[in-house]
Amino acid sequence: MRILGIDPGLRRTGFGVIEASGMRIHYVASGTIVVPTELPLHQRLKAILDNIREIIQTHRPDDSALEKVFVNTNPVSTLLLGQARGAAMCALADSNLNVSEYTALQIKKAVVGNGHAKKEQVQLMVQYLLSLNGLPAPDSADALACAICHAHANPLSQKLKSHEAGQLSHKSRMRAGRLIG
Repeated sequence: MRILGIDPGLRRTGFGVIEASGMRIHYVASGTIVVPTELPLHQRLKAILDNIREIIQTHRPDDSALEKVFVNTNPVSTLLLGQARGAAMCALADSNLNVSEYTALQIKKAVVGNGHAKKEQVQLMVQYLLSLNGLPAPDSADALACAICHAHANPLSQKLKSHEAGQLSHKSRMRAGRLIG
């Protein structure tokens, strides 16, 4: 499965594409969409939308993961981040991609093992997990980390959905928050 991870931002939106097969993950592409700050807000949002559409057309992901907005101390910044995230989500939805959302805490926990890891730690682990020659840029690393988090969380999520729908065998059951059987 090819996964597109997005780290939304109004100035810099990171993207990362990985290929996941079971527990194996491989790097496909990554980068940062840099949006000129002198543009009016609606054109900045359109730039994010158009660039993500282009990335989707180029790399043809099967699924997507998006970092959830955190509540910042500055409400204006939080609202602007939410709008950038909305533009990214619209591009994903417009391409009929499933959108899974993860908090920064979930992403860091999945990739580094510590939900309060620093950006540098995320960059180093992404480099290690994807066998990259160099350290990825911070926004790209965050987007790749989001995709990695989804690659690890999605199989369990799918099993839980099947369990809730009654599609798993009668031997499958939940014990202490884990799916057994």
